[in-house]
Amino acid sequence: MPTLLDQTHDAELRSWVQDANGHPDFPIQNLPLGIFRAFNGAVQGGIAIGDHILSLRALAASGLLEGQALVACEAADGETLNRLLGLGAGYRTELRRAVSALLAQGAQERPELLFPAAECELLLPARIGDYTDFYAGTVHAENVGKLFRPDSPLLPNYKWVPVGYHGRSSSIRVSVEPVRRPAGQRKLPDETAPTFGPARNLDFELELGIWVGPGNRLGKPITIDESEDNIAGYCLLNDWSARDIQSWEYQPLGPFLGKNFHTTISGWIITPEALAPFRQAQAPRAANDPQPLPYLFSESDQAAGALNLRLEAFLLSAEMRSRGVAPHRLTRTNAASLFWTPAQLVTHHTSNGCNLMPGDLLGTGTISSPSPEGLGSLLELTRGGAEPFQLPSGEMRSFLEDGDEVILRARAYREGYVSIGFGECCAAILPVDS
Repeated sequence: MPTLLDQTHDAELRSWVQDANGHPDFPIQNLPLGIFRAFNGAVQGGIAIGDHILSLRALAASGLLEGQALVACEAADGETLNRLLGLGAGYRTELRRAVSALLAQGAQERPELLFPAAECELLLPARIGDYTDFYAGTVHAENVGKLFRPDSPLLPNYKWVPVGYHGRSSSIRVSVEPVRRPAGQRKLPDETAPTFGPARNLDFELELGIWVGPGNRLGKPITIDESEDNIAGYCLLNDWSARDIQSWEYQPLGPFLGKNFHTTISGWIITPEALAPFRQAQAPRAANDPQPLPYLFSESDQAAGALNLRLEAFLLSAEMRSRGVAPHRLTRTNAASLFWTPAQLVTHHTSNGCNLMPGDLLGTGTISSPSPEGLGSLLELTRGGAEPFQLPSGEMRSFLEDGDEVILRARAYREGYVSIGFGECCAAILPVDS
């Protein structure tokens, strides 16, 4: 079931950490979880608050917590958050309430528990055992399908079953780490034979990441009504794609080397508790669309299983960077455009008995909306490269060039509540490693 609202969501709540008040991403109403390396070299769990990070190691030793909040805090004292994610929603909720009270204006100020975020390095928040990427954005699927199958862009199973593929967890990296352009076999439609070399059609994909909580044992599916309790949080996810490699290799078994060379995620886990005010009803299906099969249908999930998140993607070229030109916005879309809810993705993933583990990561697939400005990949924006666009620097782009940086951002909005953000998910492209 969706998380209920409580005092931690109060729009009037302020923090004694002054830079948190009015912060675009991390006001006291957010309190996301992460792993960071402090300037003293210590790796530990933390919570973002404004331009600072609350050390959960220091908090656990402070004597300020008790009960489930203390257990949760101690579970975050390590180099990953897997133990904390595995505890489930009750422990996260108690930790959130305790931290909110401790950081609230009027509470005893404890600046010794804080580190300046600018002096710290964000690391992967969890040890990712497995990574699965779905294809839950109907607009994206239709746009891509039209490029290759104009008369029938969606395959017959698409609106019946959440389509996905197993990705590569070892190449997932946290925001800021550069992406190395991959090499591979590629064959464009006008070429008679494939060649091996650097990817020529490098692309981004704007997605949400879903962090798995307690998970399930092998052979025991997670029901649709249990799925929310097995979602530990969300992040931004850029599923970098070498389109020329992908289009040559994907028949008959799907994505492989065109996808597994690098995936970038934002470093903070935005919890379901923080996102409670921003839940909304799943968009109704068209009259000629099939309704979800019973194992994927829940009244409560349909009523509040979608997320009102405004998502944006920006491009900053090396030339723009050198001239001090601001990043160029490519995309503005909303997570509510997804055809399947996060709970449905979790349920379908485990429906055959597949076991999910704490810290596993799921991608939603590219999130595009029907408007021209809402396309979540260059493949869509340039119609497969056929319609290049111009950057403010005068440069033209069909696909990404070396030195380009892609920046993803997300913000949750609802009237009467303080908006929260995810922090940036960004990476620049390096030339192929020869």
